[in-house]
Amino acid sequence: MNLNLDFDSCGHVATPIGAISVYVKNDSIVYVHMGQPVAPTYGNSPIVDLALRQINEYVSGERQNFDLPLTTGGTDFQRAVWDQIKLIPYGQTVSYAQIAQALGKPLASRAVGGAVGSNPVAILIPCHRVMGASGKITGYSGGDGIPTKRWLLALEGIKSAD
Repeated sequence: MNLNLDFDSCGHVATPIGAISVYVKNDSIVYVHMGQPVAPTYGNSPIVDLALRQINEYVSGERQNFDLPLTTGGTDFQRAVWDQIKLIPYGQTVSYAQIAQALGKPLASRAVGGAVGSNPVAILIPCHRVMGASGKITGYSGGDGIPTKRWLLALEGIKSAD
C-alpha cells in the first residue's frame, strides 16, 4: 500500500476477491487498494460512493466499464501505458509487447510491465487484461496477486494459457 498517499476521503466495499478500498482527492480517485488493510470510511465524497457502487456492480457481473474521475500521477511513459490499458475492451486481453508496439517502443515490453505493475487504480484501469505474449498470466500486484487476476479474468470470460 502507498504510505505517502494524499487523500481527503476514502471508503471500501467487500467483494468476492476481498475488500477494495478507494481513495479520493479533490473529487478524483487517486488510489485503489485491494485487500488488507481496509480503508475506513473517512470524509464525505460522492465520488467514493459512486466508485464503490460501480466496483460492486462490476464484481457482480452487472457492469463492464467504469465512468469515474481518475488522477493517476506517474511518469509520461506510465500514463501512456495506462491510457493503452484503458482501451482494452471488457473480455479481451493484450500482451505487454502489444502495448509497447502501440506506443512505438517495440523493445519496451519490460518497461511496460513495470508501468502496468505501478497502476495506482487497478480494476478501474483494467491492468488484469494484460498478459504475457503466450497468453499466460505473468503476475498481478493487486489483492492476492495471481489468484485475484484469475478471478477477474474469469469474471470477464477470459481464459489464460496456463
